[in-house]
Parts: sequence; structure tokens; C-alpha cells
Amino acid sequence: MDLLQKAENQASMNNSSNIAVIGSGSWGTALAILLSRNGHKVNLWGHKKEHVDQLVIDRENKKYLPGFGFPGNLSPLNDLKKAVEDSDVVLMVVPSHAFREIFTKLCPFLPTKSYILSAVKGIENDTLATMTMVVEEVLSECKAESKTQEIGVLSGPSFAKEVALRMPTAVTIGFKRIEAAIDVQKIFVNEYFRVYASSDVIGIELCAALKNVIAIAAGVCEGLGYGLNTRAALITRGLAEMRRFGKTLNAEDVTFSGLSGIGDLILTCTGDLSRNRTVGIKLGKGQKIKQIVEEMSMVAEGIKTTKSVYDLAAKLAIEMPILEQVYKIIYQNKECSLAVRDLLSRELKVE
Repeated sequence: MDLLQKAENQASMNNSSNIAVIGSGSWGTALAILLSRNGHKVNLWGHKKEHVDQLVIDRENKKYLPGFGFPGNLSPLNDLKKAVEDSDVVLMVVPSHAFREIFTKLCPFLPTKSYILSAVKGIENDTLATMTMVVEEVLSECKAESKTQEIGVLSGPSFAKEVALRMPTAVTIGFKRIEAAIDVQKIFVNEYFRVYASSDVIGIELCAALKNVIAIAAGVCEGLGYGLNTRAALITRGLAEMRRFGKTLNAEDVTFSGLSGIGDLILTCTGDLSRNRTVGIKLGKGQKIKQIVEEMSMVAEGIKTTKSVYDLAAKLAIEMPILEQVYKIIYQNKECSLAVRDLLSRELKVE
């Protein structure tokens, strides 16, 4: 028996929690498997009954994360009430554009006290709200006064497949009350999945959303045939834009230097498993966004987030030239080569 298996067996003997993972895509499935390996009772909810029925039959998510069998304490479900009732933690892993609708539906079934954790990297288009803001709004409308939920976020450089493969990974969990972050931190951590606690919820969420936009830009440059010099410059200046945006919204600057900031930015801009980088590469090679989206089986959050952040940056008068060019490529059909040219021809400045 190897050390990882011993650690997982030890975890199963420790105090276990009831966890609802809402979203059966690749990331939701990977987290559900991770938490099950840690000895927790996990309900994995999916919105399509036929997909969930297949999960039950196969005991594996062959569509989104093939090759990883479900532990016995992982239960696929299509019923939201059954999925979330009696849960200590409700982990939201659905696309940002569906987040509000799904959370509104499950809200009445939440137990009296629970942690609600978002692992979604996006900003809502219509309201320009982060996912924890959406949770706060929905809770204020639906919950009874006797219910108390604490709201947090999980983010960091983490591809679903590598987590399922037990490859060493480090992420950050943030709650406004640091003690809550520390409590939830213990649920996720094991020999290959390290978790850091933070109280900068808004900073983590902004990093998670913004890095996807920069990753699309990095992919565009790669698709155009540019090299490593270009990528390094883009990541560096992209981080500067992220910091500028975060400062305006009172995020902590140190968060942008951490796992959920520069860590996730580097991974998403360079990793072959990055959906957003892949979208950018295809754009750089001349494909149109409509065709790219139609061909994708999974969501690239950066596409919709580009519009959200563009609108919010305009509203707050934040200078974000990379974001502006990505927006024009996706939503105004600007030629990628012209977008890069316009970035490079901007007025010279002091760094």
C-alpha cells in the first residue's frame, strides 16, 4: 500500500462530513472524487438526468473526466433536495451563467447551518456580481431567519485531471471569517492536495475570473505564432491589470501574488489543459468565436467573463488594455493581429 492510499484510508477514519457537490462537469467530478477519497460522504449533483443516470451505471464520468472510478461513498444525484439536505458543505461548481438559477432552486433545501463554497471562476454578466455576491443576494431572499450559512470561495492553479491523478496541487480557500476558512480547509487537504486559508474572498474571486481573460489573450498570441517572449510580457502586464482592478474593488494586493493570483494565471496561460488558452489559440488561428463555442463540450468561463469585466472596468474607469483588446476580438470581431498591434503601439509608459 503506497503512502497516498494510507493517507486516504486514515482520512476515512477521521471525522467525516456530508458534502453536496453541485455540478458534474470535470472540475465538480474531480473535487467530488477528492472529497470522497478523504472519507466524506459526497452527493454529486448533475442537471441532466440522462447524464446522472449514466454516472450511476458507470460509476465514472466518462463524458467529462474518464478513467477515474467513483469511490463507494460518492453518490450521483439529479434531485437538488436530496443532494443538499443534511450537507455540512455545499460546493457550487456550475457555470457562472447558470449559478443564480441553480442556487435559487436549491436554497430552500439548505440545512439550518452549512458552509457554501464557490469553485466557479466567473462574474455574472447582467449584475456584474461575483458568485459569493450572488449567494448573498439569493440567501437574503429565500432563507428563514433561523438559517446561518457562511460563504466562501475555492480557487488556485488546479486542472481537474491532475487532481484526479493525485498530482501534488495547492489551492486557496477564502471566507470572510478566517476561522471558517480553516475549518473547511481541513475537509479538503490530504497528502497531494494542499489548501491555504485566506479571508480575502473578493480578491480570490477576482483573480479567478480575470486570469481567464488573460489566458485567452495568451492563447491568441500563441495562435498567431508568437513565442515565449510575448507570453512572458503578456502574463506580466496581465497581472498588472488584475492588480489594478483588484485595488479598485478593495482586494488585498498580496492575494494577486499568491496561488489564486499569479499561480492560477501562469497555469491557465501556459497549460495544455486550459480551455481559455485553447479558445485564444483558435481565435489567433482565425476561427470565429461562434464556431469555437459550438465545438466545445465544456464551458470556457473567460468568454462571458470578458464581457462582465469589460463592462465593470468601464463603469469604474479602470485602464485595462489587454482586456479591452480581448473584448474587441470576441464581441466586435476585431482581427487578432490588429489587436496585438494596437497593444504594442500604445503610448510609452514608466513601469
